[in-house]
Amino acid sequence: MIFDISVPVALSLITLAVLFVHTKLSGKVKSLVGGREFTTRDVVLLVVMMGVMVTVLGWTVITIPEMAIMVFFLFAYSTVLFLFTYLLVPRWYLAVVAPALFIASYFLFWNLYLLNIFAAIFAICISVYLGNLFTWKTTAVFVALLTVMDVVQVFVTGFMVESSGKAIGLLLPAMIVLPSFPLQGYFMLLGLGDIFLSGLLVIQSAQRYGKRWGFATIVAIGVVFFLLETVLMNSGVGAFPATVLVIAGWLTALGIRYVYKSSIGAD
Repeated sequence: MIFDISVPVALSLITLAVLFVHTKLSGKVKSLVGGREFTTRDVVLLVVMMGVMVTVLGWTVITIPEMAIMVFFLFAYSTVLFLFTYLLVPRWYLAVVAPALFIASYFLFWNLYLLNIFAAIFAICISVYLGNLFTWKTTAVFVALLTVMDVVQVFVTGFMVESSGKAIGLLLPAMIVLPSFPLQGYFMLLGLGDIFLSGLLVIQSAQRYGKRWGFATIVAIGVVFFLLETVLMNSGVGAFPATVLVIAGWLTALGIRYVYKSSIGAD
């Protein structure tokens, strides 16, 4: 039997960081967004936009210059870094340091370690920002729609695989790239969207049921991800939508909580 622990461990650690940062900055983020929350329409549009982006990047009929893709992603990442840094230190001349450091690193001394570090930072930033805009209801809608979109783009169109390949070719921090362990000789990929989904679900669980169940959700997602990933690796399955693994872990955590609360007669 072959298995890998690098991706489940990395996912758990990054999601743990998301919960920690969210706990510290939730008030500031809510103040920044002015108490606004996503509606069902907003969530539908968000998933549609994500699907369109994957399609445009992955559809070989559409030829997009690599420079255009690079500029778009670098601008988006730099904007996120600036906003998040400004949230921590509300001085624009200090906030520009982070995106400037990112751009300089990308063009001057980029490597796999920096790619993973910045990818993790972006995942944390996006999760903390958007996590405060979702409600329990819109989270459920987002989870359902995102899963359908991910499954279609992986198994039906194949655009998710193609777009990931382009991002890897440009060494963009759109995913975590880790050497498999203990299995040697392979690299495992985990997209930022999957990390964001995990962070969102943990934030929502913590807000609804308390920080303890937020931690429990992290553990459940990590364990279920490892188990299902092991099954897939030993079944010879190639590309598989990681959103399914993340959501399975979240549902497991909800199931455990339901059984626990039922056993003690609590709501």
